[in-house]
Amino acid sequence: MKVQGKVIVVTGAANGIGRELTSQLLAKGAHVAAVDVNEAALRQMAALAAAPKRLSLHVVNVADRAAVGRLPDDVLAHHGAVDGVINNAGIIQPFVRIHDLEDAAIERVMNVNFYGTLYMTKAFLPYLLQRPEAHIVNIASMGGFLPVPGQGIYGASKAAVKLMTEALYAELLHTRVRVTVVFPGATATEIARNSGVAGTLTVNEQEMRSSFPMLTAQQAAEQIVRAMEQNRYQAFVGRDSAFMNLLYRLNPKGAVEFLTRQMAALLPPIEGKKSP
Repeated sequence: MKVQGKVIVVTGAANGIGRELTSQLLAKGAHVAAVDVNEAALRQMAALAAAPKRLSLHVVNVADRAAVGRLPDDVLAHHGAVDGVINNAGIIQPFVRIHDLEDAAIERVMNVNFYGTLYMTKAFLPYLLQRPEAHIVNIASMGGFLPVPGQGIYGASKAAVKLMTEALYAELLHTRVRVTVVFPGATATEIARNSGVAGTLTVNEQEMRSSFPMLTAQQAAEQIVRAMEQNRYQAFVGRDSAFMNLLYRLNPKGAVEFLTRQMAALLPPIEGKKSP
């Protein structure tokens, strides 16, 4: 679906990839309903927007089902229609193993990443089905098809997004609504700070991140918009994502062990409990 002249809803629009998606969609002639829980960051983004008349702002927590249920009416009031949704909003967990992760963090990650995507999809789908053409883009993660030590619940939430989106594709195959699932690799954004876990990042992890080339948010957004306009079923954004997808398909066990070695500086091996 070409985005020019279309009304696209973008969640997590105030920062990172979402901010770049909003900017690039506006540059291509789309109308954008920018959704984010952070009102100040949303307004800061809007102040720099190239086409403010085609942009509307919506302060919504996507994990709040009732608030998401009211959002389509708000978007329709601003734009008169809705042609696409990019479910980009997401958070990571602290970099700890599953058995060390607090229950509150588990629930928060699942609520935002999976349930937020599900709520948005269900809220807007009836309106998208009425359009001559429409598109849903759900942002999963490389961690959604390949387990990443220290991000097990984040990966589980994104794996749920992956399978739900692929099922949605099958269910809508004979409609005018296209569906794309996106798997970004390492991207330079402020997701850790915006997820409230920046204080948990170790020096080793920061050094590890800097030693690997990452996509910029602008590059990631460009690939996502391109995938949308090409009606792609899947999009692996970044060379690391494409490479690990191939490796995981050829040798799942080897791919997991390879990534575990890469993460060794962050998560050293667990020591067994000593007998009394």
